[in-house]
Amino acid sequence: MPRPAAPSRPAPVAAAVEEVDTSFLETLLGYNARRAGLAVIDVFVQRMAPFQLKPVDFSVLSLVRHNPGITSRQLCTALGILPPNLVGMINALEKRELVERRPHPRDGRAMGLHLTVPGEKLMRDAERTAAELEAAFASRLTATELRTLIGLLKKVYRPG
Repeated sequence: MPRPAAPSRPAPVAAAVEEVDTSFLETLLGYNARRAGLAVIDVFVQRMAPFQLKPVDFSVLSLVRHNPGITSRQLCTALGILPPNLVGMINALEKRELVERRPHPRDGRAMGLHLTVPGEKLMRDAERTAAELEAAFASRLTATELRTLIGLLKKVYRPG
């Protein structure tokens, strides 16, 4: 014999949130680092759009600019990029005629990466734009606060 249906009760009224409590999240390093990073990266992406550079492209090209002859292996280590991911990126930058591969002077198996003349001009302009963006965000901090913040962040992501 089937059981009689239970009497229906009205659903409880949901509480309304007037103000969002983020106090726990704000105690977390990852949350704060992510929020700060997103604030800067969002503007960075907009400012790099005219150069057709994503943040990782910018980082790779900047390292090549300041380290002519750097190898793919060195780039991977410096930026924490897996080699298969870097290969496609370098190919795309080479196709845009921003970088070129040249034989490494001491390692016959390795190729050094160098900016082309158009790559050098693009990075000169892109780095100037990035420096202006950084200065705008850094203006919210004193010089001492900025040095401290950068030093503390490096302690988090650099081992030992």
